[in-house]
Amino acid sequence: MKNLKRLFAFAVLVLNASMAFSAEGDAPKEKYVDPKPWTHKTERLTRPQLDKLLGHPEKLLFIDVRRPDEISKVGGFPIYLSIQTKDLEESLAYIPKGRQIVTISVRAHRAGDAGDFLISKGYKVAGAVGVKDYEDQGGSLNHVAIPAPKVAAAETPVAEKK
Repeated sequence: MKNLKRLFAFAVLVLNASMAFSAEGDAPKEKYVDPKPWTHKTERLTRPQLDKLLGHPEKLLFIDVRRPDEISKVGGFPIYLSIQTKDLEESLAYIPKGRQIVTISVRAHRAGDAGDFLISKGYKVAGAVGVKDYEDQGGSLNHVAIPAPKVAAAETPVAEKK
């Protein structure tokens, strides 16, 4: 019994020491403060607001205006239409008007620009969201691996006819 108490005390000591050690290495993450004021007509969505909208996915359309490298680097939502801001106007014919649109970018500013543009064209925009903001507020993102570039098959020389 005495050995069991010693073993238990040792285990508690090791656990406390390991927790203290890991706490020293994990500096608290500072909360992100957006230096740019929100000036868009489009509402900037918080995680709870977006999660509520996700309760009815059949009514939503996500338009991600980030570059493909940003999507793969930062992560995103499972289903979205990828249209960069510069290509939005010529893509209007492919965007259904019967759904609420959520525009997406890294910290929501480009998404706000895109949302304002879509509102001006008669679309129903539920809001803009920044994936980093969503993640900072406890939301989880999907990460998509970039496929390896395809290497063109080496051309084999054709035997010359004699």
